[in-house]
Amino acid sequence: MKIAIVCYPTFGGSGVVATELGIALSKRGHEVHFVTYKQPVRLELLGNNIHFHEVFVPEYPLFHYQPYELALSSKLVDTIRMYDIEVLHVHYAIPHAYAGYMTKQMLREEGIHIPMITTLHGTDITLVGQHPFYKPAVTFSINNSDVVTSVSQSLKEQTLASFDIRQEIEVIPNFVDRSKYGSDFTDCQRSLMAEDHERIVTHISNFRKVKRIPDVIEVFKRIQEAMPAKMIMVGEGPEKEHAEWLCEQYGIMDKVLFLGNSREIDRILCFSDLFLLPSETESFGLAALEAMINEVPVISSNAGGIPEVNMEGVTGYLSPVGDVENMAQNAIHILEDSERLETFKKRALENAMRFDIQSVMPLYEAVYEKAYANRKTC
Repeated sequence: MKIAIVCYPTFGGSGVVATELGIALSKRGHEVHFVTYKQPVRLELLGNNIHFHEVFVPEYPLFHYQPYELALSSKLVDTIRMYDIEVLHVHYAIPHAYAGYMTKQMLREEGIHIPMITTLHGTDITLVGQHPFYKPAVTFSINNSDVVTSVSQSLKEQTLASFDIRQEIEVIPNFVDRSKYGSDFTDCQRSLMAEDHERIVTHISNFRKVKRIPDVIEVFKRIQEAMPAKMIMVGEGPEKEHAEWLCEQYGIMDKVLFLGNSREIDRILCFSDLFLLPSETESFGLAALEAMINEVPVISSNAGGIPEVNMEGVTGYLSPVGDVENMAQNAIHILEDSERLETFKKRALENAMRFDIQSVMPLYEAVYEKAYANRKTC
């Protein structure tokens, strides 16, 4: 099947999922075309089955904000025509599903019926989509998609509660590719980050307020008071500067390493003992899943879809949002006993295997086949 994928080409969860999905589809013989303004960060190889088409947005003094949706729609029309695309898969309701709808309408004038699958990832529903300026567009985009999926049951329920949705929403969870995390990988260079007697705690995010970065620092402050420990902070965003300031205020700057954005997440998680995710909301918690597939237990909030990934007392612990004291106690409970830590690590990996891409991929392929079979009635 020939599939066009639209996503944000960034380090964020939706971009990662869309890119990994496209790569996996190409390996299964599908022809995949990414259409976005920049080559996705995890899309390293192009070939016969995987392609990238850049959306160029011309700048005109007339426009205060450049019309990306217009440029994206036009590029999609050209790509679908040129490569005989059979299915369009957009990640995020706005602006991608909105642009996808315009693409469908333009092609319909030519007798081309292209089915559109929209995958909801979270921010388009829980944050941007709730704004009165955008809510009608989000509702319209979802209702005018041919198939709608969400990455968690929690996100599906929130979407149905927040918008007037007439479409069925299928839950297809986020995933990881187990084959990329070989157990024989030993060159993780743990000694570069910490001494043998120190525990390593990690946090990976885009450092937005919703991630509650101060809570990460507060929890780690309590952990390092109880035992020798180091903290690795991966990512960039508006809360990073405040996080650095907090570390200085607490006198723990020498125990915290800020790495910025990284393409070596697996190497970083390789030598991590614990992962912190105290978010205000998470549609799924892909960062937690990537930690678990690397045998890293998770201390998290119980927000959104996180409990569907991080199992209480099995792969880590869940706490109410903002309860840094409880999170710290749970973290210390796992880290203070090496045998207990190893048990949690083993169970984290075992449970992460439920979300292996080989189990999730057939669900997406079934969605594509259904959408394509019904395209004439769209």
